[in-house]
Amino acid sequence: MSPEEILADRLREAGYAPREVQKAVGGVVAVAGLVTLQDGTELFAKTLLGPDRDVFPVESVGLSELRALGGAPTPEVLYASSRLLVLERMRPRRDDGQFWEQLARTVAALHLATVSDRFGWHRDGWLGRLRQDNTWATDGHSFFAERRILRWLPEPLVEAAFDREERRALERLCAALPELVPAQPPCLTHGDLWSENIVATGAGAPVLIDPAVSYTWPEVDLSMLWCSPRPDAAERFFAVYREAAPLQDGWEERMPLLHLRELLSVIAHDDDHWGAAEAVRKIIAPFRNGTRQRKP
Repeated sequence: MSPEEILADRLREAGYAPREVQKAVGGVVAVAGLVTLQDGTELFAKTLLGPDRDVFPVESVGLSELRALGGAPTPEVLYASSRLLVLERMRPRRDDGQFWEQLARTVAALHLATVSDRFGWHRDGWLGRLRQDNTWATDGHSFFAERRILRWLPEPLVEAAFDREERRALERLCAALPELVPAQPPCLTHGDLWSENIVATGAGAPVLIDPAVSYTWPEVDLSMLWCSPRPDAAERFFAVYREAAPLQDGWEERMPLLHLRELLSVIAHDDDHWGAAEAVRKIIAPFRNGTRQRKP
């Protein structure tokens, strides 16, 4: 049975009547499809082929909170279980300056509306196939060090990718975080805000999908867009975001540092086909051999 047939079967189990399921591109965790029901209704659905996990229930709550608490447009969740997630169908985004300007105002409004005094979330989440520890904390530097960087070191593929001195360099970088990242309050963040997790409504407005939400520094969201592949028009995002939600000096230099969490996750998921480990080594180079020569 093909993955699309499995998805169709699970839709039927949930009470839907699929006429056609077309494989959706992108994503490494779930089997996703664009679904047309017998009555012509179009939906988006995805399922997991491995053991049942709470990936979809967590994603459903994350989408709902981004919309309810931060006003961010997200797809309506139509059904969510450990085996199946069904959403209203969105459309591919357009990549022009106007779209990215609108997205910048959306993300800035989300961040400004959800400022908190604690880092974390009320439940653990997922980044890809692996758990995201969202245990509440009041110290942002220790939260980011322990739950967003050092958390990846025990993963087998990360352990194999770096030698002892490189691992110690990561630990030294984490110890220096209070010097590298200025104190700033947390807010509700999307958590996996790269260009492939941004789609559009039928009218062309930005929509956020596939979150890994938590309350953390807003710059963490920006680092995903800054450091991941993006179209040229996305440059407008950063200028417009800074107008709506000013950033502290040196934010550009902090983008690679805050992206470490994503790079380590890529390695842990065996998706390092483009040089994530080398990117990590470049960031931690100043912290090798116990001597910090310059900021990363």
